[in-house]
Amino acid sequence: MPNPTPMVITENLTIHTDGGSRGNPGPAATGIAIVDTSGQTLHAFGRFLGISTNNEAEYQAVIDALEWLTQNLASPLPPLNFILDSKLVVEQLKGNWRIKEPRLKTYADQIKQLLEAHALTVTFTHVLRHLNKLADEQVNIVLDNQ
Repeated sequence: MPNPTPMVITENLTIHTDGGSRGNPGPAATGIAIVDTSGQTLHAFGRFLGISTNNEAEYQAVIDALEWLTQNLASPLPPLNFILDSKLVVEQLKGNWRIKEPRLKTYADQIKQLLEAHALTVTFTHVLRHLNKLADEQVNIVLDNQ
């Protein structure tokens, strides 16, 4: 639910996102951690998705983060650096790799629409899993509580 008074953020934000599926497909969740330039976590959350694949959950995490940001922070949003441990999603969102799976194309199109609708400046960066533990922890909290 959006904040009644959106937060004003003028500095760049780092958005850690992760998606996980136990079984692939299986019970799946998203994990998001929004961090400011000082390293302080401004907000962390996750969401249960039901049965989904790991790649679908990874994409949905980016969508969930974008939706939260656009609903809870005042416009214009600062530049956003998304950190993911999914090389596939990062390379596909950057346009470096073709999206062969129609379901994933739908997610990518939704992300593109959100970026354009809110005139967002974003980068997508791939990191190894252990460097994305803030978001991974959120995924596991959600899945463990199901």
